[in-house]
Amino acid sequence: MLDADTRVREGVTVLNTPAQIAERVEQFEESKIRVMFDLAEEHEGDLVRLEVGEPDFDTPQHIVSGAMDAAHDGATHYTSNAGLPEVREAIANKMADENYVHVDPESELVVTNGAMEALLLAMLAVVNPGDDVLIPTPGWPNYSAQATLAGAKPVEVPMSPEDDFDLDADRVIDAMSSDTAAVLLNTPCNPTGRDFDREEIQRVTDAVADYNAYLIADEVYEGLVYDGSSEGIASYVDHPERVLTVNGCSKKYAMTGWRLGWLAGDETVIDTTTTIHQSTTSCASSVSQHAALTALTGDQSSIEEMYDVFERRRDFVVDRIAEIPGVSCPRPNGAIYVFLDVSEFEGSSMEIAKKLLNNYGVVTAPGSGFGDVGEGYLRLSFANSLDELEKGLNRIEEMAHDELGD
Repeated sequence: MLDADTRVREGVTVLNTPAQIAERVEQFEESKIRVMFDLAEEHEGDLVRLEVGEPDFDTPQHIVSGAMDAAHDGATHYTSNAGLPEVREAIANKMADENYVHVDPESELVVTNGAMEALLLAMLAVVNPGDDVLIPTPGWPNYSAQATLAGAKPVEVPMSPEDDFDLDADRVIDAMSSDTAAVLLNTPCNPTGRDFDREEIQRVTDAVADYNAYLIADEVYEGLVYDGSSEGIASYVDHPERVLTVNGCSKKYAMTGWRLGWLAGDETVIDTTTTIHQSTTSCASSVSQHAALTALTGDQSSIEEMYDVFERRRDFVVDRIAEIPGVSCPRPNGAIYVFLDVSEFEGSSMEIAKKLLNNYGVVTAPGSGFGDVGEGYLRLSFANSLDELEKGLNRIEEMAHDELGD
């Protein structure tokens, strides 16, 4: 007679044990951004949603129409693994005209299912199991997760809050070793909105080259730089061959759901990532590629209008925060976030975020979700209307008075 831990299936005795889960997955921590998102979904009442970094605009109609026309004309089949030639050509032209980065669309560019896939493909192509991937923090939590998926060790390199979390090359260089395979720079940065200093980026890139490593440049917010310009890192460093540029249509063109991004860089790396792409998702959506083609080559007036709205919101939020007692934020010069210092409040950043949700109806992301140095902060997205932003900040001010006893 079989005991409770075994069963018979088609004449074969099978152990009734839990399913095996890969160790790399067990190392994952749930994103604290998503924790707050899920809590908000379960919450009843009037909420101001400031936790998710997604433009609140619909994709401009001419882009949608371009995709629909292409689909009606039969553009619903597989494309080459690297992407449609005309799309790669449009991306290369955009990079040259706007970012001053020159790439060969035939050999130095692959179109991906969003910038997230481009990041993962870059990791899989240049990182070996056991290697280090250096991540300046505060930083987007998915970077660590993707390094782990590649078998690497994610290494947090905390930036200084006294310098508004700007890039400190000395800290990054001091953390580098013969185990370093890549350094990941996100500028403008999620969650701080910092557009990193070029001299510091140059120094990091020089060190990357010295260690025969790669700089993975996540430039997905380059179209939302308010104080500065949008030159890509590969346009001004001395070792552009060590730079792998990640970008996409999601933020600038309000196309998050279309999942269309790209990776550009050294021909050998791009050839490798295209092969990996062949064995994973094969190719980016053909319809989304046509949407991107329309976005990149079509009328840019609606894109400029969205940019202007985001800049006005940035200014409003920063000025309003300056009026609230007990809190402050570095002035973001890019992206769609402010990183709010709430260290004068009692509790951890997660506890403060939950209190703000449950008692005041404002949803934010706890700073601890972006690295240990983010403890004591909340990330607020200003991808919301001015009315909602005003409502949310009024409620944060109410919490501040309650916390500080004013």
